[in-house]
Amino acid sequence: MTAAAAERTDADTSTSYAAIVIGAGQAGPGVAAALAAHGRVALVEMERVGGTCLNHGCKPTKALRASAVVAHQARRAAEYGVHTGEVTVDFGFAIDRVHKIIEEEVDGLQDYIEGVEGLELVHGRATLTTDPSGAEHVVTVDGRRLTSSQVYLNVGARASVPPMPGLDTVDVLTEVELLNLTALPEHLVVIGGGYLGCEFGQMFRRFGSEVTIVAGSGIGGHEDPDIGEILTRTFTDEGIRVVEQRTERFAPADGGVEVTLADGSTVTGSHLLVAVGRRSNSDLLGEHGIETDDHGFFVTDGRFQTSVPGVWALGDVNGRGAWTHTSYQDGQIMMEPSRSVDGRVTTYAMFTDPPLGRVGMNDAQARESGRRVLKAEVPMARVSRARLESETTGVMRILVDADSEEVLGATILGLQADDVIQVVGTAIQAGVRYPVLRDALPIHPTVAEYIPSILTSLQPLD
Repeated sequence: MTAAAAERTDADTSTSYAAIVIGAGQAGPGVAAALAAHGRVALVEMERVGGTCLNHGCKPTKALRASAVVAHQARRAAEYGVHTGEVTVDFGFAIDRVHKIIEEEVDGLQDYIEGVEGLELVHGRATLTTDPSGAEHVVTVDGRRLTSSQVYLNVGARASVPPMPGLDTVDVLTEVELLNLTALPEHLVVIGGGYLGCEFGQMFRRFGSEVTIVAGSGIGGHEDPDIGEILTRTFTDEGIRVVEQRTERFAPADGGVEVTLADGSTVTGSHLLVAVGRRSNSDLLGEHGIETDDHGFFVTDGRFQTSVPGVWALGDVNGRGAWTHTSYQDGQIMMEPSRSVDGRVTTYAMFTDPPLGRVGMNDAQARESGRRVLKAEVPMARVSRARLESETTGVMRILVDADSEEVLGATILGLQADDVIQVVGTAIQAGVRYPVLRDALPIHPTVAEYIPSILTSLQPLD
């Protein structure tokens, strides 16, 4: 039989599986491995195993951030009595370091998947045709037909590049392209003042790029205004230009891009990063017949069941959280029949320097809740550990219900906030009342020791 004939034969046949998992991101591999203990499973990946987090999200950005933090600390070394001389950054080396770390992790994950008995890793573009009865769903991968009564979707999300006048005439970078640059941009223009725009803007400024962040809703627009102000001041002190204007149009200019703003002024840069949000990858599956919300995310119940029997949606694509840790936990919940995602308390962080940690309500949300709310707060300048390390930017803030003593939320901007916030998140998830946190014995000197301290000075929320 010729090779061409063999390919036609393979395409005409169906392979049946006990389950099919589409997407080898944070939830997919664990779910697929657990299911493989009970029958033959196909794990379909359209690009590279590891999903957004491993390939162009959390891990590579934090590896790159590490280089930016070291550069910044080296420039500040004299404040600590350490003298380094002129600090320069080899951007090519920093990016190569990131790629080496990620390649090792991708290879390790692929080796793990391929070593699971009963699990077949299938690479290729997948489309899904669902059976409304749930009897047999069909996944087609580059012409190959896979069937199962159980399909798990972990296909994630991608950068949103909305249509804007002239945007199609210039080179647009998302985080994917930015992490593949080999030369440092002369002037990086960032559209968007959210988490991604802030993290990359600060990183590239510390590497030596001129950076302008165009943020129509301001920096950290979803945070309390004073948090946005602290972040803005931090960025401007580092030499980042922050422009609180909406964009009107884009045009090529001198090998780069010119951005015209709402007030008629312009910003010209060598590179353009669009960081204005994420969109669901549900559309990549074709005419799947599954209910989605207005933003294209699959509608699911507390056990991730979609509108089609025998099809579940995990991770970013279900709209229940756009973070690695929520996707990973989705997989854990899926494999434990007694658990549900309902009632999950989501804690998250923005990895600027200093970082921002958030859980539950902020001030604005607490005011809108109609509750009697008490607030505990301390500036980082009063936190011993922060003062000892000369990292005094930021604030610690906790909100509680005056009547029920519930912990309602916390915002921590400052040294180690990405770790410390998890203390409050765990307390909320466990239903711990604030006196328990207040009376706990902390370790000195740490940032977390101020959680009990500030809870002794609660005041009514203005």
